[in-house]
Amino acid sequence: MATKRAIAALDKGFFKVRIDRLTERQQEYVCAMAELGPSPATSVAKVLGVTVKQAAPIRDEVIKKGMAYSPRRGLVAFTVPKFDEFIKRTIPGFSPKGLSESTDD
Repeated sequence: MATKRAIAALDKGFFKVRIDRLTERQQEYVCAMAELGPSPATSVAKVLGVTVKQAAPIRDEVIKKGMAYSPRRGLVAFTVPKFDEFIKRTIPGFSPKGLSESTDD
């Protein structure tokens, strides 16, 4: 019970503030990251359906905003633990392609 309350508090405050700081394309990038887990930047670009060169500026923006970091050359991961779970839990159709589609079923 305490864990659920703590997660709900993080969702409404800490995590929400972070996701709200991102532009739509940056949100698409972090959704791709959430879908993959810590991954090569090339894999994130592939999920987004763009080239690595096209995804690189978005990746850099997400890193500059403190949402992600590069643990090793070519890799990208979230700076905040459980942020990927927040995305999966709270963003309707959390996959990058799902953000642009209507989620009214």
